[in-house]
Amino acid sequence: MPSPIQKPLPQPRPRRPARAGIAAEAPSSTQRIVEAITAAIVERRLMPGTKLAEQKIADLFQVSRTIVRQALNQLSRDRLVTLEPARGARVARPSADEARQVFEVRRVLEAAMIRRAAGALTPAQIAELRRHLQHEQAAVQRADVCGRTRLLADFHVVIARMLGNEVMADMLADLVTRCSLIALMYQSAHSAGHSSDEHVAIVDALERRDADAAAKLMQEHLDHVERTLRLEPPESDLADALLPFA
Repeated sequence: MPSPIQKPLPQPRPRRPARAGIAAEAPSSTQRIVEAITAAIVERRLMPGTKLAEQKIADLFQVSRTIVRQALNQLSRDRLVTLEPARGARVARPSADEARQVFEVRRVLEAAMIRRAAGALTPAQIAELRRHLQHEQAAVQRADVCGRTRLLADFHVVIARMLGNEVMADMLADLVTRCSLIALMYQSAHSAGHSSDEHVAIVDALERRDADAAAKLMQEHLDHVERTLRLEPPESDLADALLPFA
């Protein structure tokens, strides 16, 4: 089963059952818009930087701009949308500098982590990692973008938690969450599959108790992930992306 991550990636929330009366309209409509925009981002129909015009969304879903604003505020809290005074809402666009800084910190932290893991993980923990890898590969094969992104990120945090260092695990959970938002938007299916293969090689090295090989593979893995993120995606049209949900 997928191992827990402290700060899971934002995902479409289950719709609430409809209730009679005007009071039920706002929460239901707000959630519908949140789910539509989240799905459009995950499926790459809404690309980073796309302007989310309140009136256009309101017209598409036949709701008030107040309801649209509630949805955009919720998406902003999930860090999928950025809200700027006088500029409105846009799909979040993590900068290349932010990505480089996050990966730089991860390299330092995970090099030490994986060396320790090579000597500390038990056969049962290695078996747990193997099960996690199976779920990763299944998500890649079925083109589950959100699922594969979450599982690929979880892999790193799972190892940290297996070592029993909650401070390190919490730090890494925050870092991989930020990386996962970037990967969710920019990582291709081919790159995701390659990342999963690299995870398999890392676990093979851990099982052999080869700390040097595990550290080298982790370094190469993080380098590869950073290189393959597509940080300059094409622009997308708001109406075309959301019309199927309206």
